[in-house]
Amino acid sequence: MAEASRVLQTTLIPSFHPQHKSPIFQSLPLNFRRNPIQCTVSTSNSTKATVPQKIPWGCESDSLENASALQKWLTDSGLPPQKMALQKVEIGERGLVALKNIRKGEKLLFVPPSLFITADSEWTCGEAGKVLKQNGVPDWPFLATYLISEASSLESSRWSNYISALPRQPYSLLYWTREELDRYLEASQIRQRAIERVTNVVGTYNDLSLRIFSKYPALFPEEVFNIETFKWSFGILFSRLVRLPSLGGKVALVPWADMLNHSCEVDAFLDYDKSSQGVVFSTDGSYEPGEQVFISYGKKSNGELLLSYGFVPREGTNPRDSVELSLSISKSDKCYREKLEALRKHGLSASQCYPIQVTGWPLELMAYAYLAVSPPSMSGQFEEMAAAASNKSTTKKDLRYSEIEEEALQFILDSCEVSISKYNKFLQASGSMDLDVTSPKQLNRRLFLKQLAVDLSTSERRILFRAQYILRRRLRDMRRGELRALTIFNGFRKFFK
Repeated sequence: MAEASRVLQTTLIPSFHPQHKSPIFQSLPLNFRRNPIQCTVSTSNSTKATVPQKIPWGCESDSLENASALQKWLTDSGLPPQKMALQKVEIGERGLVALKNIRKGEKLLFVPPSLFITADSEWTCGEAGKVLKQNGVPDWPFLATYLISEASSLESSRWSNYISALPRQPYSLLYWTREELDRYLEASQIRQRAIERVTNVVGTYNDLSLRIFSKYPALFPEEVFNIETFKWSFGILFSRLVRLPSLGGKVALVPWADMLNHSCEVDAFLDYDKSSQGVVFSTDGSYEPGEQVFISYGKKSNGELLLSYGFVPREGTNPRDSVELSLSISKSDKCYREKLEALRKHGLSASQCYPIQVTGWPLELMAYAYLAVSPPSMSGQFEEMAAAASNKSTTKKDLRYSEIEEEALQFILDSCEVSISKYNKFLQASGSMDLDVTSPKQLNRRLFLKQLAVDLSTSERRILFRAQYILRRRLRDMRRGELRALTIFNGFRKFFK
């Protein structure tokens, strides 16, 4: 599905606050000026960006129309001869396919630094770059603005062939409307992360618009630099920006390397190779001519892959898959205030999400469960439990309170079953969704998004089913043990009587 260069960063975009505090931002599209000529860069059916039609906002995600021009430009710009070519593929719509036999452990790509796009790249419009640097704009919004500026420079930009080959509609939850997020991802915690991401992008754009763009309209015209084009550029960054550990964690867009698709079965990662002075990866398997070559986008869950890259691996194929389980301290708890105070000291709230995998759950989750069920008589341990529930704390995590362990496990089981019921409700209703849609274009979009949501919900529910089974078994064994102990104890009582 979506091809991307594997961002090893999962944090949201840093907000840009050069001088003043930002207003409270809403995740609603801004109004922008209308031009007679419009170019759609959003998958939304209701919103169009008002940008000149000539600006090459990439191509269709499965298009190869610009592939030959991209490869020629890369070769002319210093890319060494490659053992791979960009072709249409079954997994990812387009990707890099082996032209020759490739050995296991062989290094490929060797993209030189002159072909990286970083915060140090030269601007076609030098004045625009100068203004952003003077205002201390962070790397992410800086690069997002750079992409838009270079795209609007058309053939004058040295990156025109690369930008023309980027997807016009990057696969990303940034392009789902709020209605679609609520409709299709109601059961998954990824929905909230997507809402936060959209809000963050909109807030970052509002900051830039207020502090810089509005003051330099000749350099940053609203017809080009608007919220829709920023969604496009941030969609490109989320799905293609790569962090290079060997360069001190520097982030960069790496043309050609970002055409590689992801496989959950592969542990090959992009990095800068100092000896060859280029971005490379070492294959962890062999490839024959005609086979698609893969890398890993990082140890991400299916939800995280959907969030940034717009695809969900087949159920059961992602060994790093996880589901976020929401836990909450009840407001009716006699010690609610004391527990909340202890949680806040360690950056936590009354409602927390923890990842659950097929193989189990983190110690932090168990510590939170202990705190949630602990009686007033254990108030002296509230602080210790809250500290252990935080992943930012270095305190001992492997706590055990045998007197409330059964209640803690039952609390986690109850939370799992509440979550499972939400997935069941969505999956049961999904078959009858969108039957009233008459527009073929809108129907195709809805069916595509719904299938992604069904795939994600099925994989996340599978993990919860496994956790439910483990918890029920542990509770059954504990209760059988208690019953056996009680039977033996009663036997001794009768004997001594």
